[in-house]
Amino acid sequence: MTDIKKEQEREELHRAIWAIADELRGAVDGWDFKNYVLGTMFYRFISEDLTNYINQNEIEAGDTDFDYAKMSDEDAEEAREGLIEEKGFFMLPSELFCNVCANAANDENLNERLERIFNNIEGSAKGSESEADFSGLFDDFDVNSNKLGATVAKRNERLAKLLNGVKDMNLGDINDHSIDAFGDAYEYLMGMYASGAGKSGGEFFTPPEVSVLLTRLGTVGKKEINKAYDPACGSGSLLLKCAELLGRDAVRNGFYGQEINITTYNLCRINMFLHKIGFDKFDIACEDTLTNPQHWDEEPFELIVSNPPYSVKWVGDGDATLINDPRFAPAGVLAPKSKADMAFIMHSLSWLAANGTAAIVCFPGIMYRGGAEQKIRKYLVDNNYVDAVIQLSGGLFFGTSIATCIMVLKKGKSDNKVMFIDASKECIKVTNNNKLTPENIDRIVDIFAKREDVAHFSHLADYAEISENDFNLSVSTYVEPEDTREKIDIKKLNTEIAEIVAREQVLRSEIDKIIAEIEG
Repeated sequence: MTDIKKEQEREELHRAIWAIADELRGAVDGWDFKNYVLGTMFYRFISEDLTNYINQNEIEAGDTDFDYAKMSDEDAEEAREGLIEEKGFFMLPSELFCNVCANAANDENLNERLERIFNNIEGSAKGSESEADFSGLFDDFDVNSNKLGATVAKRNERLAKLLNGVKDMNLGDINDHSIDAFGDAYEYLMGMYASGAGKSGGEFFTPPEVSVLLTRLGTVGKKEINKAYDPACGSGSLLLKCAELLGRDAVRNGFYGQEINITTYNLCRINMFLHKIGFDKFDIACEDTLTNPQHWDEEPFELIVSNPPYSVKWVGDGDATLINDPRFAPAGVLAPKSKADMAFIMHSLSWLAANGTAAIVCFPGIMYRGGAEQKIRKYLVDNNYVDAVIQLSGGLFFGTSIATCIMVLKKGKSDNKVMFIDASKECIKVTNNNKLTPENIDRIVDIFAKREDVAHFSHLADYAEISENDFNLSVSTYVEPEDTREKIDIKKLNTEIAEIVAREQVLRSEIDKIIAEIEG
């Protein structure tokens, strides 16, 4: 498929999504309503994914006219066990999206039917290897919510419109890997709603360009990695950018993440499926990463990418056991109770492989504040874990104008220096936000990889210089900003002033002459 045709299809898809959201959200807040749009897209996706998988197997076995969607439920039951083992779940033909859609407008029990189908999908995975990936996936798709309508009839009318709107989306052939249409639609929806939802939405969504930058910083010189991990994974956009940039198979042992918010955790698992990450290739957990991490058995990770929440409160030294936690103990001090940022950094460092890289978006204050945060910075620099600090421009994230920065951590550095990059001017203005362009990203990654000093842009600082600055890691301490004020030539200016004064004298005497003539 040509790039132009691909782009046209993408724009058409985005228009269709916008139309559905516009027509249907009504009383439902946009950020809540996306759960319904995404849930319906996911329902369509797994229906088509399962149908195509079964049909292909039958066609290869010689039955060229086979169509699972037209099979009876009784006959289909025989394949249940085998399909759960291979695909992680099972659906009867009558439960498929296309079959429910066909009669949705006339179905007085549509809400009950959908609830039963969603329960059956989740239930089919119980007791199997995929149980954790499917459990509670549809919890945020409340078919009986008053937000959808005050009466059952109203709710069903809106659900039917939703099903038919998603049915009419041009999502292409599910087997055509050249367009990741379901995944692309998900990303567009999240961006659309996050921009309108302010902080409530933006905190769950890292813009694609920032995700690209973090992944590229974490994989310089690598074509494949063992495992990718995000300790505050939100809806999974960072992990999936790794899959997109490196290729799904280049992340050999899968994708791991933890998310504290249950709605976002459900979105993340749906997002994994929509991007064709198999149930056996991801492990997303729902718990507090700092106090109850869920992936002790899977660490260490070769790539860690993360955009943890800025300055959130945590228990800190209110829990006496945490100072002995192997993740936090080495620094000898815990991050302050009011600001958990450094706790996320210590957690990531602890679970980083010896040959790995962690790229973490940070709140700038942690780079210069005193107290416990300064002691943790000293620990990081003393042990040569900080590879780079990169200052970004403000306005890159939804819901906040904060100018964030990125800390890059490594355990196996080849030198004992820290690269500081001032990328605050690397962006373009798009409506109210700033955006990183591919050229901006290329320039940042190029200088990061070369570890070069560039006037007003980058500086490679050695240990002594950082120590002299009391372990302040703010980019502005090490990279002098360009003086863009106009340079003034004082001699030239004085000459010009003298000429103006002389001209003024001539004019004054001319005026005096004219006045004298008039008065005479």
